[in-house]
Amino acid sequence: MTTGTVPGLPDPGRCLVMGVVNVTPDSFSDGGRWFDVDAAVAHGLDLVAEGADIVDVGGESTRPGAARVPLAEELRRIEPVIRVLSQEGVPVSVDTMRAEVAEMAVQAGARLVNDVSGGLADPVMPRVVAAAGVPYVVMHWRGHSRDMESRAIYADVVTEVAEELRKRIDSVLAEGVREDQLILDPGLGFSKHPEHNWELLAGMARLRDLGHPLIIGASRKRFLGRLLADRDGEPRPFDRSDDATLAVTALAARDGAWCVRVHDVRPNADAVRVAAAWKGGQRSATGEGRR
Repeated sequence: MTTGTVPGLPDPGRCLVMGVVNVTPDSFSDGGRWFDVDAAVAHGLDLVAEGADIVDVGGESTRPGAARVPLAEELRRIEPVIRVLSQEGVPVSVDTMRAEVAEMAVQAGARLVNDVSGGLADPVMPRVVAAAGVPYVVMHWRGHSRDMESRAIYADVVTEVAEELRKRIDSVLAEGVREDQLILDPGLGFSKHPEHNWELLAGMARLRDLGHPLIIGASRKRFLGRLLADRDGEPRPFDRSDDATLAVTALAARDGAWCVRVHDVRPNADAVRVAAAWKGGQRSATGEGRR
C-alpha cells in the first residue's frame, strides 16, 4: 500500500499521478510547448482528462546547467495558469524554490508546494508553507542546476540521501511545518549519476522508513535514455523514453510510492491502476485484507 495520505489532496487508494506543465522555454523534455498561458491551461486540463490526480505547474527549468529565472518572470509565467486551473477545480501543485512564488501560488489556488531544494534555496520557504498549511514536497538537493552534477559524490547513496532528507525533515519541522504536510522526493537526476538513481529506486523501502509519503520523478530523465542507448552508445531521446518511465511507474507504485510525477499521463495512469490491482491480488492470495 502507499505510504500515508496527505490532507487536502486526492486519496484514490492507489499511487497518485502528477502531470507536469512546464511554463518555460527551456525545460529538458518539452521546453516551449506550453509557454503560452492558454496553451499551458489547455494542457493542464488535458492531463486531468487523461488521468492526472495533480497538475504540477512550474516556471523555472531545473535541467542540468540551467540559469535561474528572475523572480518577476517566474511569477508572470505561472500565476495565471495556476489561477485558471484552480478555478476549474484542478488540484494544482506549484514547482518552485522561491517562497514568494509559493505564497502567490497558494493565494491563486495551489494546494501543494513542490520545492526541489527542500527549503535550502530559500530559507523562508518552510515558514511560508507552515503558515499556508499546504502539503510540502521536500526533495533531496545538493545545489543549483549550474553545478549540481559536480556534487554527485556518494559512498552509499541510499544511506546518504536518507540521512540528508532526515536532516531536512528536522529543519522544516523546526520552522513550523507539520508532520502530515511532508512528502519526500529522493531527487532522481539531481546531483545523481545514473547508477545512483537505480540504487535509490531499488532502495525505496529504506526511504519509506523515513515515515513520509514518497514521490518518484523519473519521467524522461537522462538515466533512462542512457539505459536505452543504441549500439553506438547514443542515448535515447527524452520523448522516446516514455516506455521506460512506465516500467518505473509500475514498479514504484507496487513498491509503495505515494505519487509519480510524469509527462505522459494516460499510460502512467493505467500503470498505477495495474499495480494497484496486482497488489490487491497479492493480498487476496495471501489472505491479507480478509476479516
